[in-house]
Amino acid sequence: MKLKKLLCIALCTTLIGGLAACGNSGSEDKGEKEVINIAYQYGLAYAPLIIAEKNNTIEEAYKEATGDDVEINWIQMNSGADINTGIASGEIDVGFMGVGPAITGVAKDVGYKIFTNLSGQDHGMMVNDNSVGSLKDLVGSDKQIAVVNIGSIQHIILAMALENEGIDPHALDGNLIAMKHPDGMTALTTGNVFGHVTSSPYIYKEEADEKLYPIEAVSKAWTNEDSFIVGVAAEAFKDGSEAQYEALCEGIGNAMDFINNNVEEAAELTYELNGNTLEDEILYLEKGHYSTETSGVVKMAEFMYKNKFVDVDPGAYEDIVYENVKGN
Repeated sequence: MKLKKLLCIALCTTLIGGLAACGNSGSEDKGEKEVINIAYQYGLAYAPLIIAEKNNTIEEAYKEATGDDVEINWIQMNSGADINTGIASGEIDVGFMGVGPAITGVAKDVGYKIFTNLSGQDHGMMVNDNSVGSLKDLVGSDKQIAVVNIGSIQHIILAMALENEGIDPHALDGNLIAMKHPDGMTALTTGNVFGHVTSSPYIYKEEADEKLYPIEAVSKAWTNEDSFIVGVAAEAFKDGSEAQYEALCEGIGNAMDFINNNVEEAAELTYELNGNTLEDEILYLEKGHYSTETSGVVKMAEFMYKNKFVDVDPGAYEDIVYENVKGN
């Protein structure tokens, strides 16, 4: 599996390098083709990006503003860490990731800020033994809990829930095991792990399983009205082309509006790629929160710094987001 992952990352890197070579993102030189390289990840939370790609919302916004064409290269990657590497190297202009990893990238001076919120989704923790009803029952145990990655937003949400319960936020760090969301769900249902902290749609599927039980403190720590996935834009890209940046913001916002105003049509465009039935996709999209305004970014940044998820203070709201972003 490790070799497979390394080969996948190498392939993505080669692809991105080739894409960067064929365009000149952020350039206003009309002698060269305008290209924006956008990296994102998998899952329901990224649904607006599927809409943006299929409906050409960024291209249309740019065409309307300038009369010219722009090409969007959509690149799916496995993690926010891979996207950070691409942005730091100049091969990716725009990336979408969990708000926690995005704050980490700002604190580490990767060279970007948040330019938009993308979605808020339900989170939760399910366990396969109803004798454990609270996080306190797990402290000091050897029961394994699956999260998508150490330092992921799911890890941070679990830490927030612990603090809300008056427990050391890192009290369960030794219990965590990194698994992709679908693998974590399988491990939970087969008994290979005791608990799973995840987001939609996996949390909905687990909640429907009568053999699984919720730890309610986790779902209360971070709601679907709080920022989950955000978009970050490289400073070099933003400074290099105001027209492209504005078209990017408008195009992503228009894709969210499409979901909010036409949820059934949106589901028809996204359900196959998300691996859900059309009926489930409609239900899941209706439960999501799609807005350009951020919520809870400062709260999460302060929590991460206080509890050493980042070594450098990310700063105030205006240090984390660009000037066009609204929220908190």
